[in-house]
Amino acid sequence: MHGTIESAAKLDALRARATSLPLEQFDPGDPELFRTDTFWPYFDRLRREDPVHYCKDSMFGPYWSVTRYNDIMEIETNHSVFSSASSLGGITIRDIDPDLRRESFISMDPPRHAAQRKTVAPMFTPTHLDNLALNIRKRSAECLDNLPRGEVFDWVDRVSIELTTQMLAVLFDFPWEDRRKLTRWSDIATTIPGPDGLVATEDERQAELNECAGYFARLWKERIEQPPKSDLLSMMAHGAATRDMDAKNFLGNLVLLIVGGNDTTRNTMSGSLDALSQHPEQYRKLRENPALLDSFVPEVIRWQTPLAHMRRTALADFEFRGKQIKKGDKVVMWYVSGNRDADAIEKPYEFIIDRARPRTHLSFGFGIHRCVGLRLAELQLKIIWEEILKRFDHIDVVGEPKRVYSSFVKGLETLPVKIAA
Repeated sequence: MHGTIESAAKLDALRARATSLPLEQFDPGDPELFRTDTFWPYFDRLRREDPVHYCKDSMFGPYWSVTRYNDIMEIETNHSVFSSASSLGGITIRDIDPDLRRESFISMDPPRHAAQRKTVAPMFTPTHLDNLALNIRKRSAECLDNLPRGEVFDWVDRVSIELTTQMLAVLFDFPWEDRRKLTRWSDIATTIPGPDGLVATEDERQAELNECAGYFARLWKERIEQPPKSDLLSMMAHGAATRDMDAKNFLGNLVLLIVGGNDTTRNTMSGSLDALSQHPEQYRKLRENPALLDSFVPEVIRWQTPLAHMRRTALADFEFRGKQIKKGDKVVMWYVSGNRDADAIEKPYEFIIDRARPRTHLSFGFGIHRCVGLRLAELQLKIIWEEILKRFDHIDVVGEPKRVYSSFVKGLETLPVKIAA
């Protein structure tokens, strides 16, 4: 680990609290635990002692935590009892004011979910991904060739954000000079308003999301008037299930695609370098055998778990693992905990780039809501590391990463690095 003796002692004290705190006082969704990277022992204890846990009081209200791998899969696939619907609160632990809820296909239940998802699915077919790969490689090479040598810079900004934002601009055929707006809107969509957030109030957050909606509405009008093209916006503008979406559904799907294409890939790109920095023997193994990228990529995605959870709402009273879940209760599936469950994953706390079954993870979800762009995320990560290994013998992480204040997006805000001159 990076950092000073003082910060290590502070983290040890925070972790010690997880072993002494009574279970009924556990609030594993506290964003501060994620900002300080001290949530791990809470989930370890919950998996052992109380795998379906009820938190009575939190900044997000009461909620259930499901923490074991197989239990998460069971909740994820039981659509008759556990709903994703935005009208009930959607897919995150944080409740949105009912007047501000926006439906997207990830926050729909069957059968409506499938029709809207199917509209954008052609973007992620093998043939289309082969075409995108050429673009990804070209842009990755340009980005890496322009990095400074012999001086400290922020990997998150110069590489992770830049490359994922370029990819989003390509996917939406979005005006290139405005592409960083996509990054901002993605961050705004998931931030918690307040002193630790990007905006102070929910009103400010909504104002920026409305700016996003207005910008895309202008692009949408252009696409409707043009013949169908192969970008996401054109696909939705001409798709039978999406062309007549209301304004809230339109913005909901936009935010879903922006966050899905930005946060997950960006945070795994940053997390991959951070993980290798903490495991130099794995970094050495990868440099000596780049063919290991095929297993390295899914292992990094498991290790980082770029979205810590997904949430469901109970449609009826339901007994699960001896606990009485009531109709209307919020049920949070902690992917970040399932990905460290030793009953499902061998040596889950070890970062092993040649793991025998690296795709055994929950980072992309499971079942009908499994991430539609997962193959593109894997492709981006594989190509950037192919290009890194061609150019640099080593990239040194030279300071502590700053982590996002969120128990939904599990990511790095900054990662100071240096490439030898």
